[in-house]
Amino acid sequence: MSPFKEFYKTEIMPTLMKHFNYENVMQIPKLEKITLNIGVGEALQNPKALEDAVEELTLIAGQRAIITHAKKAVSAFKIREGFAIGCKVTLRQQRMYEFFNRLVNVVLPQIRDFRGVSPDAFDGRGNYSLGLTEQLIFPEIDYDNVNDIRGLNVTVVTTAPTDEEGRELLRLMGMPFRK
Repeated sequence: MSPFKEFYKTEIMPTLMKHFNYENVMQIPKLEKITLNIGVGEALQNPKALEDAVEELTLIAGQRAIITHAKKAVSAFKIREGFAIGCKVTLRQQRMYEFFNRLVNVVLPQIRDFRGVSPDAFDGRGNYSLGLTEQLIFPEIDYDNVNDIRGLNVTVVTTAPTDEEGRELLRLMGMPFRK
């Protein structure tokens, strides 16, 4: 078991149990999965850009990224149904905890003028979404091999039924929320 998961079981679970007066251990919110997503708009004109994005996302996540396709045609963006438009990775179990630990303790503190992440980016069901403006802040990415700077979406899915419970879970796990 990873040290981060051990920390969750010994420190966070009892704190949440006491704070929200849960009657059962199974009511305590936990991380379910983390999804990383890169949208590559120029993939239509430049297929190499999509390959680069898949490679970079695979390095960041430590797991092979899959290519996502357009679900429907959008004429304004000149996209047809089935076109490759991005890539994503879903992390669970061990890799999820390792990535979360790296995100909170290594990546977010490296952001210039960082004052914390927004406490309002919850979806109403306890899940949190975070947008990063560049992939270069991850230590796995070599600056010399990067052709384009791309944004990255990180979605943390929890079992928390409300935003308040999800926020408290992530705060206890070390997510640096803005005051």
